Amino acid sequence: MKPRDPEERHRAATPLELLYDLCFVVAIAQAASSFHHAISAGHGTEGLLGFFWSFFSIWWAWVSFAWFASAFDTDDALYRIKVFVQMIGVLVLAAGIPRIFEHQDFVLLTLGWTIMRLGLIAQWLRAAFTSPKQRKTALRYVIAILVLQTCWLSLLLLPPEKWMWGGIPLTLLEVLSPGWAERAGKSPWHPEHLAERYGLFTIIVIGESVLAATLAIQSAIDQNQISAQFFTIILGAPTILFAMWWLYFSRPAHTILTSNHAAFLWGYGHVLILGSAATVGVGLAVISDYEIGEALITSFGAGQTVAIPVALFIASTWAFHLRRPGPKAKVEAFQVMLACAFILAAPLTPIPVVGIALALIFITVAISRASRSPAANQTIP
Repeated sequence: MKPRDPEERHRAATPLELLYDLCFVVAIAQAASSFHHAISAGHGTEGLLGFFWSFFSIWWAWVSFAWFASAFDTDDALYRIKVFVQMIGVLVLAAGIPRIFEHQDFVLLTLGWTIMRLGLIAQWLRAAFTSPKQRKTALRYVIAILVLQTCWLSLLLLPPEKWMWGGIPLTLLEVLSPGWAERAGKSPWHPEHLAERYGLFTIIVIGESVLAATLAIQSAIDQNQISAQFFTIILGAPTILFAMWWLYFSRPAHTILTSNHAAFLWGYGHVLILGSAATVGVGLAVISDYEIGEALITSFGAGQTVAIPVALFIASTWAFHLRRPGPKAKVEAFQVMLACAFILAAPLTPIPVVGIALALIFITVAISRASRSPAANQTIP
């Protein structure tokens, strides 16, 4: 297993990577659906905790594979078999997500994560033994994954309420472990390949929001609950999701991936981008439930289930993905804050989804127009 060339031209996602991503479609759908039903049933706080742990598990499992594949993807038979093992783990993880929301049962999710990471450990061990220049880095990844996964398994011995307290420091150690491993030597990840992989995953997450909104609208139609107010949701929902896609792809990302520091900041920032994108669909489903009288929530609260994730998506996308140095950065920051303020105030109006869509269109147009200038593609130091 030889390291890939980080300057390889025309590097693109492989069919195996796309197949691997499909496994996460199920997991994200499980997390979003469970969160939606928790909010509509009046258990928003408990649902938020369940969604946090579920989505972190999904995101970190995907991130761990994406960065390894960017550096060492050989696409031979042994590599494919190990990826297949990881895919089994992801599917088991997805099957365990509803148990988290219903019973605070983390056993199946932890089992799935363990299977997935055994496959990843095997990949890093192969890289260590066949790539002398990357051996120290690869072995550090192996040590970190083994130690942390042992800790996650040990948490299953604790009651659910204590599991969460133990999970907080382990989560912090998880996100710090790649930085420790990379101190032994930078792995040869490919900037354009990673930018494409994150972009494809963002499309998957937005697609899940499209599905959630579609199912909610279908439910209202089946029950003959369509009203004039509901038509504003039918109009505003696809507009919001389309504008989110447009905003994210306003600028190329690979131009800012110039170092581990810049790439890690960009990559970690995506947990907010992707998490908020997923919860937009949740919010659209909740506000649809409210309109047909099936959500135990106030009108303002229903509107905020859409407004808060959209505002977070805009702010995090600009801060971690779109921001570029230069004289226009401050102007863009003001425009982003203004758009977020209007979005958060939209639930005070009779048509919150339309108001959110209009504010999102405003910031998308503003960022897209600024992106046409050469300065928009400068690297972040």
